[in-house]
Amino acid sequence: MKTTTFQRLFLGTVVALFIVSLSATGIAAEYVSVTKDGVNMRSGPDTTNNVVWQVFQSYPLEVIRREGKWAYVVDFEGDKGWIYETLISSKKTVIVNVETGNMRSGPSTSDSIIAIVKKGVVFEVLEIKGDWIKVRYKNEITGWLYNSLLWPSNPR
Repeated sequence: MKTTTFQRLFLGTVVALFIVSLSATGIAAEYVSVTKDGVNMRSGPDTTNNVVWQVFQSYPLEVIRREGKWAYVVDFEGDKGWIYETLISSKKTVIVNVETGNMRSGPSTSDSIIAIVKKGVVFEVLEIKGDWIKVRYKNEITGWLYNSLLWPSNPR
């Protein structure tokens, strides 16, 4: 009887540890960007559902789940809605999620500040180096931003 109880306890512990290890590694989040301006975010996965807000081209979103040809997404402010899959792409973009931040010439605080960025500005991701992300704004300016200034902070 003691052996059976011990075996059950041991097996339960192994299963619990396995589940914890799966949740710790997790599944990588899926980030997408909007392909054109004025895209409707809807309350449900169908064009008959209400428009809850609109998003602009390159706006980054995280996919929570998919249903048919629709994706249920969340933005950097926690707003959620449904978007048709042909209106999103895998192009990596980020949005500034702090009031202001420094864009630098290189991936270090010792590199010079080349611009001040403001909340809500969207950048295309060019490269990731540690905690720094090299970004470009509309082919006008390219520089490095620290990941804590951005959402998603890890757009891999």
